[in-house]
Amino acid sequence: MKRPIVVLTGGGTAGHVSVNEALIPVFLEKGYEVHYIGSHDGIEKELIGAGHPEVTYHAIQSGKLRRYFSMKNFSDPFKVGIGVMQAFSILKKLKPEIIFSKGGFVSVPVILAAKLSRTPVVIHESDVTPGLANKIALPFSNHIFTVFEQTLQYVPEGKSTCTGAVIRPEIFEGVRKEGLRITGLTGEKPVFIIMGGSQGSAVLNAAVRKELPTLLKRFEVIHLCGKGNIDEALEYTAGYTQFEYVTEGLPHLLAASDYAVSRAGSNSIFELLSIHKPMLLIPLSASQSRGDQILNASLFKSLGIAAVMMEEELENSSLEEKLIELTQNKDEFILNMQHLSNTKTPEKMVELILSCKK
Repeated sequence: MKRPIVVLTGGGTAGHVSVNEALIPVFLEKGYEVHYIGSHDGIEKELIGAGHPEVTYHAIQSGKLRRYFSMKNFSDPFKVGIGVMQAFSILKKLKPEIIFSKGGFVSVPVILAAKLSRTPVVIHESDVTPGLANKIALPFSNHIFTVFEQTLQYVPEGKSTCTGAVIRPEIFEGVRKEGLRITGLTGEKPVFIIMGGSQGSAVLNAAVRKELPTLLKRFEVIHLCGKGNIDEALEYTAGYTQFEYVTEGLPHLLAASDYAVSRAGSNSIFELLSIHKPMLLIPLSASQSRGDQILNASLFKSLGIAAVMMEEELENSSLEEKLIELTQNKDEFILNMQHLSNTKTPEKMVELILSCKK
């Protein structure tokens, strides 16, 4: 008997992929054949195409959607059109029961193709306000799930539900001793994990390394600096360890850490919230984004579960002072975190997705 098929899509950043990664084992356990539609060269191909041999990966053309003037704005719509045709061909062949989209540019042609092939689509929006890709896709979806209650005012009424964040179960399985072994740290000083996102952050990397001698007098530092951003001159620095990007070992590194400094992507900060990790959020600046991370960070700050430092402050303000302030308010942050629990297990999320089938 032929197994039922589910198609997942989403890409551009690790945040658009990590939720899908959490759902894959659940779909497989339920007897589904899992396919993923992504771009030819995005991080989703690296994480899914190379990291999940049990999933069939399909690459399509995907044009970037820009809010600013660029000559590529004239050529990329043709790429989207080609992507729609490619996705339509894939969907007609596979005949999936449902498509689950986490957003990102590559999801747009998939969702348009789903409309043409009459395949039901479920979208998951992680940020307070929908991104441009999801804004385009919303009218063509059967249902939208949101992480934040506030997002419901920006999505179609009647086919939208706030479910909270989807948390990978392995996040709770980290072992501090193993994290210290991987990093080579002692844990004798407070340990900070500094995460600049899947692409890394040149501004954050520069700020950390500029103050590193001072920081290491008080703290030990795990620095996730992004692909190609390792500073070889800092290798073997006592109390400091750097990684380009960590996937499987991340729960252990988080368990070894007492505090976190992070960008303000929704998936990352909800994972930190779920394990009660006091955090300093440094959102992408408005000049480098649509401002979604600033909204996420502001909301978490208003709830008393995170400290916030604007990216523009990094150049002239002391990162060390912010970290010291975070340690001083540790108990208050943890107490507030314990009173918040708006999350879904991957198992529950899969149930909700499948409930939206025809």
